[in-house]
Amino acid sequence: MLANHGVGRLDVPMPGTGDAVELTAVLWVAPEGGFSALNPETGTTSEGETQAEALRNLAEATALYLEEFPLPLGQRPVITTFHIADVA
Repeated sequence: MLANHGVGRLDVPMPGTGDAVELTAVLWVAPEGGFSALNPETGTTSEGETQAEALRNLAEATALYLEEFPLPLGQRPVITTFHIADVA
């Protein structure tokens, strides 16, 4: 289980091909409870009461997005971290 945030795997069917593509899912604990999820390749977001539900909802939202806006092949985001000093 993710403590506060994490990155997971998201398999989404590609429209018109029947093939699945592996995308990135970033999850974090939502302030109101449950989990929020983001797919950085498309910018789609979703939420759920559990990590699994948030991922399922994100996969559905991302698949719908990809029906209208196909993802260019071969482009993957670079996932990294950075530090900000002296945050108030």
